[in-house]
Amino acid sequence: MKIGLMHVTPYSKADPAIVAKKAEELGFESYWVGDHTIIPVTSSVQYPGVREGGAVPDFLWQLPDPLMALARAGATTSRIKLGTGVCLVPERNPILTAKQVATLDDSSGGRVLFGIGGGWNPEESSILGGDFEHRWSQVKDYIAAMKVLWREDISEYHGRYVSFPPVRCFPKPKSKPYPPILIGSVNNPRALRRVAEWADGWIPVVQNVAEFADGVKRTKAIAAEIGRDPNTLDFTAFGGEKQFRSAKDIREFEQAGANRVVLWLNGLDLNAILSDMDELARTVLS
Repeated sequence: MKIGLMHVTPYSKADPAIVAKKAEELGFESYWVGDHTIIPVTSSVQYPGVREGGAVPDFLWQLPDPLMALARAGATTSRIKLGTGVCLVPERNPILTAKQVATLDDSSGGRVLFGIGGGWNPEESSILGGDFEHRWSQVKDYIAAMKVLWREDISEYHGRYVSFPPVRCFPKPKSKPYPPILIGSVNNPRALRRVAEWADGWIPVVQNVAEFADGVKRTKAIAAEIGRDPNTLDFTAFGGEKQFRSAKDIREFEQAGANRVVLWLNGLDLNAILSDMDELARTVLS
């Protein structure tokens, strides 16, 4: 079982270069960071990670750029995978994002895990160019364009949201044909079909093992139905704050079909983060 770490504060007070290096030394498989370019002061919907009426957590609007944070982490490590958990694809220029992801993957020796999502905040999405009501159609179109840019020396693409004539976009990713594309979503039929049809894996936020196991089972059934080998899909249980932090939890997710569990690092400053990593290593890696 692969065990990864989600670092929610990868800024100067908890330098990702130091945190990722320590995670690699302890034996963790992957290091993940989140993505919010902005958080609007006023939003029409509530952040789904808090109870009704709760405030948006401060860390959410303090996040650095994930690809730059991962580049810093990659510079001090040699083995640990570098994951976006998750990159909000509709809020980014797809050609520039393809270039950045390819550069990160090439420079790190093929270590990128490209976790993607559609976002939850309508105002954030629209300010940054997203079509919020049709964001997953936009994600699909953007990812299709990125795949062309990653695979082909001379790339051309014409879709609903992005269109370009023949261009050269280098470097190409070290991972072939491109870094794994892992969809972050809830457990619902449309999300699971996306995973089976055009992604490489699923990284849901779930409340329990049973919910995860159900999603894995249904995704594999869809893959088999459309003629795709279900065993080629990657299933990652993505833990929230204080979730799934015992060896028993890890074993249960493995039995439910998880290839990986990603655990949330508690703490804001470097000392707290390093202490939590040591404790997690003793608990889930020993």
